Amino acid sequence: MKDTNQSILHKDGVSYVLPFILVTFCFALWGFANDITNPMVKAFSKIFRMSVTDGALVQVAFYGGYFAMAFPAAMFIRKYSYKAGILLGLGLYAVGALLFFPAKMTGSYYPFLLAYFILTCGLSFLETSSNPYILSMGTEATATRRLNLAQSFNPMGSLLGMYVAMNFIQAKLNPMDTAERAQLNPTEFAAVRDADLSVLIAPYLTIGIVIFIMFLVIRFTKMPKNGDQSHGINLGPTLKRIFSIHHYREGVLAQFFYVGAQIMCWTFIIQYGTRLFMSQGMEEKAAEVLSQEYNIIAMVIFCISRFVCTFILRYLNPGKLLAMLAIAGCVFTAGVIFFQNIWGMYCLVAVSACMSLMFPTIYGIALTGLGDDAKFGAAGLIMAILGGSILPPLQASLIDMQTIWSMPAVNVSFILPFICFVVITIYGHRSYLRGKY
Repeated sequence: MKDTNQSILHKDGVSYVLPFILVTFCFALWGFANDITNPMVKAFSKIFRMSVTDGALVQVAFYGGYFAMAFPAAMFIRKYSYKAGILLGLGLYAVGALLFFPAKMTGSYYPFLLAYFILTCGLSFLETSSNPYILSMGTEATATRRLNLAQSFNPMGSLLGMYVAMNFIQAKLNPMDTAERAQLNPTEFAAVRDADLSVLIAPYLTIGIVIFIMFLVIRFTKMPKNGDQSHGINLGPTLKRIFSIHHYREGVLAQFFYVGAQIMCWTFIIQYGTRLFMSQGMEEKAAEVLSQEYNIIAMVIFCISRFVCTFILRYLNPGKLLAMLAIAGCVFTAGVIFFQNIWGMYCLVAVSACMSLMFPTIYGIALTGLGDDAKFGAAGLIMAILGGSILPPLQASLIDMQTIWSMPAVNVSFILPFICFVVITIYGHRSYLRGKY
């Protein structure tokens, strides 16, 4: 077989170039949603004069949608088709984003959480549909290369989301800091709140329109079936079978802690940097924007590290590389905890280099040997994204304590990502010792 770039997207004389481009664009779209949202924990906390813990409910709603819809999405796709799953995902994504307008009209926080939940129910359908669909768009021999190519567009969407959050939301919010907002009377507070919410919802309304256009394009484009047909569900026996497999069961647990670590590091870098830079005399808004710039640098390093680590995988066992990256993550997270100067921020940025290959590596190890059960196995790994819903509020509750053991609470709070990397180290080491992957 000819090993060319063209052969990656061709099979039996059929070209999958256009369907591949359309589905790959969806990878960037959910990356955008993920990383425009992380800074919103700080933004909502300020706008509604809430604690960090209350602001972190954004992540509960966001990643709760992933958890709630993962297996329903797998069942829907198995009964209908990948294209139907993608269309339903895009539809829910668009509806959730457009619901930001009526949420803003209420002037209340909780309607935004409902909008986030609906939006991420759509993302759950998108991820559960798009990954296996990309694998099917060509020969089995090129499937991994094809998925890696598609996944490379996900962090590009993430970078765009971070850029939009920094320049079109954070930079345009009222510069009044948290202490000044606390002094506002109810009428003044309502005026400032409504103006800030108008700024915040604009990018979400725009992406909602973009998603709706994408929905129409895919709806009226002929997409390949690739053996995709209706099947019986048999959910109970399938779940019992896959969760009896040690490396899968442990993989779901490891993925739970990985996603929790990722979301904590990318969300609370804003709080970490804001405390650090304000202690150096910077005003709150400038400190928040600068912190988001460091977050963007972290994502760039994440992207570069993904390509580097993918190359290293040619020479190292995946479990061994996973363990090595997790150990490095532990070391850098310890620096985040104990340094109370700019070196702590450097360590927090460096953690992203360690996280770059963790999700797909855990994903690949966990699904090894599942065969026809891989579709439901993939849904279980998507459900593990629940870690991004449960762990960040725990960290936020620590941050709200202000001081722990005579140290800044935001520093001490990174003990939770540290524990996550310990769990991942154990999984990688156990995978390596099994010698099967």
